[in-house]
Amino acid sequence: MNAPRSAVLLLLASLLSISVALPSTASDKSDQQLNKDGRIEIIRGMEAEHVFVRTMFPMGTTGLTLKNGKIVAPKEGELRQLLADFGPSLKPGDRAQISNIIFKSSAIRFEINGGPAKKKKWYQHIEVGGMGGSVPIAPTDPNANPRGSYVDLVFDKRVPELTPKQLETMLAPVFDFSAHSSTEAYIATLPPKAQQAIKDHKVLVGMDKEMVLYAKGRPPKKVRENDGKSEYEEWIYGEPPQEVEFVRLVGNEVVRVETMKVDGQKLVRTQKEVDIKPAPAATEANAQGQQPLPQPSERPSLRRPGEQPDEDPNSGPLTPKPQPRQSPTPVPSSGPSLYRQAAASELHQGKS
Repeated sequence: MNAPRSAVLLLLASLLSISVALPSTASDKSDQQLNKDGRIEIIRGMEAEHVFVRTMFPMGTTGLTLKNGKIVAPKEGELRQLLADFGPSLKPGDRAQISNIIFKSSAIRFEINGGPAKKKKWYQHIEVGGMGGSVPIAPTDPNANPRGSYVDLVFDKRVPELTPKQLETMLAPVFDFSAHSSTEAYIATLPPKAQQAIKDHKVLVGMDKEMVLYAKGRPPKKVRENDGKSEYEEWIYGEPPQEVEFVRLVGNEVVRVETMKVDGQKLVRTQKEVDIKPAPAATEANAQGQQPLPQPSERPSLRRPGEQPDEDPNSGPLTPKPQPRQSPTPVPSSGPSLYRQAAASELHQGKS
């Protein structure tokens, strides 16, 4: 009786140990390192894929580092400085192509538009020499890879097993795989109020020029004026007897929107309606109280250092003569003020 009972107890103990070991095996599988088959699947599913950029990429050899859904390098101040020094490689809404995928021990590098370094094929290094010198058998394209960059997707310990769809979700802060056009990709980077205004083809005070172009298109008429305080540019949309809209921009920002309705009613908006964070490159001089770069005090010259300018014995030194200050140029007949009066007159006549 004891032998069968001990056999049953031994069998139950073995089954229990197997049931306890199964969950740990499943969890270990989820933490396995990416193998060769997984790498091939990612390369097949993502290489040469076209994406739309959601953030600024600096020109040069410094790309972006992404970890846990956030850009961890370069920092905001460093990125602003890189954009000011070298300019942007890619801007939000630009179309890019994943040209290469490099697997590292704890990161995956996605190169876009050829990567930051200009690469050559092995046969592009071969040259044929003769009496007149040597020439490459396969000339390189000087315009190739002018704006390449990369994104490093970093993990804690090692690269786990991932599918292309999971990687697309992880790369969402910098790449948009679902947008069908650059307009959709650009609009997705804006605040919700600005997004809705662009979809409704409406201009808000506080927008920049690019947003106005996305909302209304290129203006049929542009006029520059000076109100005594600052220079501004007026974009005019519409023709009477239809509705006419005057969009005033100072610098890169909309400061006033005036709409003349068909019934003769005039609506003016000057209160800021949307606050758009300026691009890092545009605010580099004003960030953290920094002053703009000093301008050269002397005019450019072809003279060597220490060389004095020639003098005319009859007229004395070649010094510029002070010019009388001229009065501001009068507003042309096609200016916005006269155009506004003509539009109001036509709308009034149409109403009567």
